[in-house]
Amino acid sequence: MPTGGRPADGTGMIILRILGNGAIIAAEVSAVVGLAAFAFYYPFIFAAVTMGLSFILGMQLEVARLRYELPFYFGAGVPRSLFLTGCVGFVEAAFKALVAGVATLFTFSGTNADRLFWVAVLFGVCVYAGANLLRYISIKAEALPIRWGYFRLAPLLGLAFSAGMALLAAAGVLPQQSVTGLGWKIIFETPQNPSVEQVSELLFQLKQAFDQFIVSVLSQVMSADWARLVAIVVSVNVLSGFVSAVYAALIASGVRRAERMLPQD
Repeated sequence: MPTGGRPADGTGMIILRILGNGAIIAAEVSAVVGLAAFAFYYPFIFAAVTMGLSFILGMQLEVARLRYELPFYFGAGVPRSLFLTGCVGFVEAAFKALVAGVATLFTFSGTNADRLFWVAVLFGVCVYAGANLLRYISIKAEALPIRWGYFRLAPLLGLAFSAGMALLAAAGVLPQQSVTGLGWKIIFETPQNPSVEQVSELLFQLKQAFDQFIVSVLSQVMSADWARLVAIVVSVNVLSGFVSAVYAALIASGVRRAERMLPQD
């Protein structure tokens, strides 16, 4: 029995777990907000960091995957040499890192500050949702967040980001651009030597015009709602999943590592 008004050991453990979980949640939210702010204020540095993290993470995971995957395709007699897996893993990791870096640069750089703010907010929401999905899978099925996040999460988060961009555009939060208006802007308003920000802004408007064009064309053969869904799937915005999946995997892995350090029953 506890004496002197001190809580029992079980109660103390519960309090420590509650405080620990609160600190983990606060750290997770802070990390997501910090990432979104980093992308908003320093898009070039963020793109370089994203490319580097994607490549480092990819080199480790791609090589590990290939060592188990090659016999599946070529039979058990194929030697799983470090040189072969290293070369193939390097190419695949470098390609994904390049896609992530380019997608980051042209997603978060531009000249429209209002548009970039909402893009950063949507990015943060996708990262947070992805990290919590990985945490749930890790708890329920003991999946490894880093591996699931790198290999399986990018398409899902890319679709979520694309859908969010479509909703923001439909709500009038993001500017919509027609093909005719974009052509006028390219011919008469684009400087002879545009900056990266100006090119990024132009590419964003091009993406918006392309998505709207897809909706207009498909609406001739299907309902407008289905046309919008198809436009979301084929939009270039889906490539952002390569960016958000990397950070969601890293955050989820850190959260699960911290949760395992909490006092247990």
